[in-house]
Amino acid sequence: MALSGLLAKIVEWLRAGYPQGVPDSDYVPLLALLSRRLTHEEVQQVASALVEQGALPADKADAGVVITKLTDDMPRDADLARVRAHLESSGWPIVDSWPE
Repeated sequence: MALSGLLAKIVEWLRAGYPQGVPDSDYVPLLALLSRRLTHEEVQQVASALVEQGALPADKADAGVVITKLTDDMPRDADLARVRAHLESSGWPIVDSWPE
């Protein structure tokens, strides 16, 4: 199976750091480093979906649902903050209880 250039570099980096394989105790910290982040386009998609759904003023729960549908993963606080900032910069109303 051929790996993409980026994935091949990641595997090479892991093998250099863990020549005998990854110890069980290092899996969680390693996976934390590899956590997914919404792309700029995905942030725009989430904001657009909220607008199209009429979910305005936007709140954290609605944004989280859209992110989960888009990524099949739980929303990260950093991604929710980026969606909030994008909505605010576009002039869309935000629920006051949505923390920054």
